[in-house]
Amino acid sequence: MKAAELFIKSLENEGVEFIFGIPGEENLDVMDALLDSNIDFITVRHEQGAAFMADVYGRLTGRAGVCLATLGPGATNLITGVADANMDHAPLVAIAGQASTHRLHKESHQVLDLEAMFLPITKYSTRIVSPEVIPEIIRKAFKVAQTEKTGACFIEFPENIAEMEVDDTPLRVKHATPPEPAAEHIERAAEIISNAKNPIILAGNGVIRSNACEELSEFAAKLGIPVANTFMAKGVIPFRHPMALGSVGLQSNDYANCGFANADVIICIGYDMVEYHPYLWHPSRDRTIIHVDTSHAEVDAHYSVVLAVVGNIRHSLNRIAALTTPHEGKALRVLRDSLITEMNLHRDDTEFPVKPQKIIWDLRTAMDLEDIVICDVGAHKMWMSRMFRCEYPNTCIISNGFASMGIALPGAIAAKLAHPERKVVAVTGDAGFLMNSQEIETAMRLNIAIVILIWNDASYGLIEWKQQNQFGRKSHVEFTNPDFVQYAQSFGAVGVRVEQTEQLMPILQEALQRDTVTVIDCPVDYRENLKLTETLGQITLTT
Repeated sequence: MKAAELFIKSLENEGVEFIFGIPGEENLDVMDALLDSNIDFITVRHEQGAAFMADVYGRLTGRAGVCLATLGPGATNLITGVADANMDHAPLVAIAGQASTHRLHKESHQVLDLEAMFLPITKYSTRIVSPEVIPEIIRKAFKVAQTEKTGACFIEFPENIAEMEVDDTPLRVKHATPPEPAAEHIERAAEIISNAKNPIILAGNGVIRSNACEELSEFAAKLGIPVANTFMAKGVIPFRHPMALGSVGLQSNDYANCGFANADVIICIGYDMVEYHPYLWHPSRDRTIIHVDTSHAEVDAHYSVVLAVVGNIRHSLNRIAALTTPHEGKALRVLRDSLITEMNLHRDDTEFPVKPQKIIWDLRTAMDLEDIVICDVGAHKMWMSRMFRCEYPNTCIISNGFASMGIALPGAIAAKLAHPERKVVAVTGDAGFLMNSQEIETAMRLNIAIVILIWNDASYGLIEWKQQNQFGRKSHVEFTNPDFVQYAQSFGAVGVRVEQTEQLMPILQEALQRDTVTVIDCPVDYRENLKLTETLGQITLTT
């Protein structure tokens, strides 16, 4: 068979369902081999959209999402989405065609050293130099991408290699399992937590990736220890759980509101430092930190780990809980209770433009608890991260490691492909929406029903928020928008504009019932941003 055919058979062997991408001259043989494959190729309208789709697919399934581009500009267009997946620890395998190996040593049309270019933003970057290595490279890329901490891998596939004949078969797939935690570390952790006066848990996205959410909830309930979660770990513990404090990370005072300032022992479980920098919740650098994760902790002056329990998180939590003396279980609920109070305060608000709190109240009410929101990056992300309550993991996807604008719309398409039985909403600002709005055509062509809720303020709202807060004035953040209703209709989608606050709920309910794409243009009153800052303190620079 051709090397390209072996390549596709190796992807099939890994259980790949979809490849998101754009055909190109240098991947012609791969595209032809796909015609005889059971893999669905999702033709997109921009390679960045393909990478974001693979990114979100990987987050939701735990299996590496796959994206494909041609060489040169096609490959460079993948970079933002690949970097997002890698820094947010989403499993992804990116593939790019390349020119013949006969011209890689010299200046040549569209030729860049892609292997070197992707090296800093992936866990593994390689070039296929002969057909015989294809089974090993595919197996390694998927193994590395899907092993904790999960992330992105890149494969460069020169066109002349793809054309060569080869007689080989894919390697057997064996999924890596995390090691068992050391018994002496379990015992020591139980001792420290038993003797703590005010322990608190900081839960990160690693708990979700490790399928340890149920164990975390039981751990917190049994031991009576309150749990704060990062933005990317929303739903890791149900909001209704008696020990749930809510999400932290909006502003630097969250650590005080949530009890970090009063805690003597902080138990970090599945915590990724990219989510919420330790200097924001551990400025004193004098608390006892226990690190529970599948891998060892990153080195940071504000994250001085006294004890690391490394291994299977589910087993670690169960074994620590079995040996630990429970606490009284009085959760410090200042942050959580303030969220509930503020949400209730605006549930019947009718002022227009619509307040962020009201948009979130209506969205949460209109959606089922297991429906999925993909949140873009901007001022709306701050509000969603803090106030959109979740009862289940992976029902509110937020990019907060690399935090790239433009993820929501392509991400929503991938979410619907991964979970066709659920409703999916892309929550985005007007700026982030236009960065990948061309993917509406992809959704329409594939009959993928999603709702796109645009928070419209004709500005880069998060930057304006920070400018006003820091300097008292704004600088070069305003722009104009097209008519989003007509824009949606030009794709054949449904476009609706919210013209009164009372219209938002019925518009959302109708949109969620449609079997097509609905774009909702919702004017937002971001005067609430500075009011929130005045109440809570300076928003952090890591948001």
